[in-house]
Amino acid sequence: MAELNQLRDLSACACRILGKLNMTKEPSGHVSARVQGSDAILIKARGPGESGLRFVTARDFIVVDPQGKKVDGPQDLDPPHEIFIHTWIYRTRPEVRSVVHVHPATVVLFTICDLPLLPLFGAYDPSALRLLMEGVPTYPRSVIVSNDMLGREFTEVMGKQRACLMRGHGITTVGQTIQEATLTAIKLNELAEINYRARLLGNPRPIAKEEIETFTPQHESQKSSAHSESVWRYYCNLLDEPIISPVAKGAATDRDDKARS
Repeated sequence: MAELNQLRDLSACACRILGKLNMTKEPSGHVSARVQGSDAILIKARGPGESGLRFVTARDFIVVDPQGKKVDGPQDLDPPHEIFIHTWIYRTRPEVRSVVHVHPATVVLFTICDLPLLPLFGAYDPSALRLLMEGVPTYPRSVIVSNDMLGREFTEVMGKQRACLMRGHGITTVGQTIQEATLTAIKLNELAEINYRARLLGNPRPIAKEEIETFTPQHESQKSSAHSESVWRYYCNLLDEPIISPVAKGAATDRDDKARS
């Protein structure tokens, strides 16, 4: 029970960060995580008692089974209509421990106009460039992924990638931790923002191929992992709340910022 409560707190923190950054059209969007040691899924719920992402607390989460059926949670909350995004990813990708689905407006604009996200920067944010160069597919249908058929179809398009655009809809990202899935969503939105602003100024010029190659190692280094931790702390600090970070993949703990300094 203590571990589940920690998972709720961490997932709620991720929601508030995404809401603070205006990464979704309130109150839509959801964050989920596998419950360690079981086949259950913890997910941000919808319903009369829900909060918008900016104001989510641990109470906004329910537990569902692998088919997306509610097994525990407040009576005024139910699984989101697009629970099938989450269940199908977890069903087909055992390495994934967290899924984020949000609706960042700038990304949606690029999918509507069929414009690609170009590799316009390197040293500005190497991790975002790596994400782009890994490949970010686009699910071509602007529909609510509200049944098993659409869930299977979506996961087939997403494949093994960390992120997928959804035409006229939003994005879905995954990770081995809640932090990883959340930061991937933020990086993807940053890519879109830079591309959008560059197009307003003129004709964007991608960086040279040989320069791109210096930022795309096969495996991220320990330094990159440490950088991700500091980035997570930064976004937690934006909330002016105690930092919530994991002690291991799939687990979480509350830590006061002073304890880390």
